[in-house]
Amino acid sequence: MAEGAAAAAAVEGQRGSSSTPPAAAAAEVGRPAVVLVCGSLVYYHCAYRDSSLLSLASDVVIVLLCSLAILGMLFRQMNISVPVDPLEWQISQDTANSIAACLANTIGAAESVLRVAATGHDKRLFFKVVVILYTLSALGRVASGATIAYAGLCSFCLYVFAQSSPPINKLTSQLSMRRDSTGGAQDSS
Repeated sequence: MAEGAAAAAAVEGQRGSSSTPPAAAAAEVGRPAVVLVCGSLVYYHCAYRDSSLLSLASDVVIVLLCSLAILGMLFRQMNISVPVDPLEWQISQDTANSIAACLANTIGAAESVLRVAATGHDKRLFFKVVVILYTLSALGRVASGATIAYAGLCSFCLYVFAQSSPPINKLTSQLSMRRDSTGGAQDSS
């Protein structure tokens, strides 16, 4: 009987542990959805309304200010005190340093690639850079920058969604295993 209780507890423990990954997966699916909605709003503001990013930032600040003012008046009317601590709105020095370091590393890597390509030592890299820059130039003539950025954002969100979705992740792993097994057979012959 003790063995039966231990087995039931083990099965129940497995059920309990399997219930947390779907919640985490749902959170991972929610992030790309929020990014996609925000990106859609930015795209609408910049592409369809022909407004600048400065206008977008101003509109966002105005909406936030009005929303906070309305909530403040509502809380005051209902006699609810909500302390506002401005220190919560500040980022730490470490976060600011890591953002600046990431930006500096990205710019430095791009500068390094362009320097190597410009010297002519690596012909393959030179042609890759030329093809990519020409493709971006052609895309810029066909579509606006906001449209291209929005298409990239949509592609990125679909990629993140596919990585966090268990059925799609399982399918891609099966396809990669199938490709590896056929590729290995071709390599050995």
